[in-house]
Amino acid sequence: MRFLPLLWQSRPPAALCPYRPWLIDSGSLTHRIQARCSRFSVRGLRLAMDRPACDEAACVKLNPRELALLREVLLYCGETPVVFAHSVIPRMGLHGPWRNLSKLGSKPLGAALFADPQVERMPLQFKKLSRHHELYRRASRILPAPPAHLWARRSVFTLRRQPILVTEVFLPGILELRP
Repeated sequence: MRFLPLLWQSRPPAALCPYRPWLIDSGSLTHRIQARCSRFSVRGLRLAMDRPACDEAACVKLNPRELALLREVLLYCGETPVVFAHSVIPRMGLHGPWRNLSKLGSKPLGAALFADPQVERMPLQFKKLSRHHELYRRASRILPAPPAHLWARRSVFTLRRQPILVTEVFLPGILELRP
């Protein structure tokens, strides 16, 4: 029997959730953080060809056995990590419209995505990640006292019919910035 992860939701969390203003904003998260932070930076964690999770592969129309470029970075405000970002870029897109994304290094992906008017964004999906979720484990590694759960959102971006999946996991430090 295969384990099926709990589905991502199309509805954001209730209004009382302190992360909600960050989760529902459809603009560039990078720009939003930069506007509230005098020392913004991106630190790379992982850039590798690997198999994405089954639900991620489905989002970008990949066979679960196919490799994709997985990029993981932390967004910082000063010395405080505020977002863990995880992207899945199918190999086909790396030879086409997304070919420059593998060379971003410490540049934010959001800036590249929102700079091109031809890039389309699909609707946001939301999930409250528990300690059992792989993205929770990856995102919380740098936290001295990880919370019981982390909120995340994801969406697919397309350029010339080539998709990429961007997942943003909001770390507790984001709450120190005004929404």
